[in-house]
Amino acid sequence: MSLPVSLMLFLALGAVAGVLAGLLGVGGGLVLVAALAWLLPLIGVPQDAAMHAALASSLASIVLTAAASARAHHRRGSVLWPTVAWMVPGLLLGGWLGSGLAVRIDDDVLRYIVAGYCLIAAAQLLLGRRRTPAADGAAPPRGPGMALAGTGIGALSAVVGIGGGSMTVPLLVALGTAPVRAVGTSSACGVAIGMASAVGYALHAPPGALPAHAVGYVYLPAALGVAAASVLAAPFGTRLAHRLSGETLKRIFAAFLVLVGVSLLLGG
Repeated sequence: MSLPVSLMLFLALGAVAGVLAGLLGVGGGLVLVAALAWLLPLIGVPQDAAMHAALASSLASIVLTAAASARAHHRRGSVLWPTVAWMVPGLLLGGWLGSGLAVRIDDDVLRYIVAGYCLIAAAQLLLGRRRTPAADGAAPPRGPGMALAGTGIGALSAVVGIGGGSMTVPLLVALGTAPVRAVGTSSACGVAIGMASAVGYALHAPPGALPAHAVGYVYLPAALGVAAASVLAAPFGTRLAHRLSGETLKRIFAAFLVLVGVSLLLGG
């Protein structure tokens, strides 16, 4: 597959991931990882490094995707910055540690881990209980516990290649945050996760891990192509999040995540 054709596919993937990031606050990274794990070997990435490259490239693109989504949510007043400030140190530490762990895991084992997480995320979307939204004046969650939670969220996000929304959003909602504010806050947290994890995958990778156009495990054409489209698409997803309940979409997306998980298992 030629590089121009692959760039078009990266742009299409970015558009899908951006809308999902803004709309659901969960799942865009999982879609990217599965798609990139299939696509990258077709353009010259070694098969035994494809999963690591998919994770690293997804996380690198999430930096800009999450930033665009967070900016759009901030304009609507739905980012709880005090909560973000408490979580960021843990997210940065967790992202760095998680990426360091992931590069030491065999590519096939990593594929099974990501597939399992897809199935867990799908179950969460399908079976998660709806909670009564918090009042507008509710105090943002804060304190050392949020920093500790950030460490765990950052580490697991780095291993499975996501921005952490599938963990951050339920945590914040459980602590009394209105769902749309939980999504906005999760987007801001995703910037820290993506930065720390992508740098970790770049620096922890063995020399010559990928062919040309890569820094460590981060395949730059994929990361930049996905990010460019995501930045444009994320605000559209954010507008939908403020207009729609999203329950039907969540069920559809949960079913899609099951397909993604199964495809990763069969592809291993």
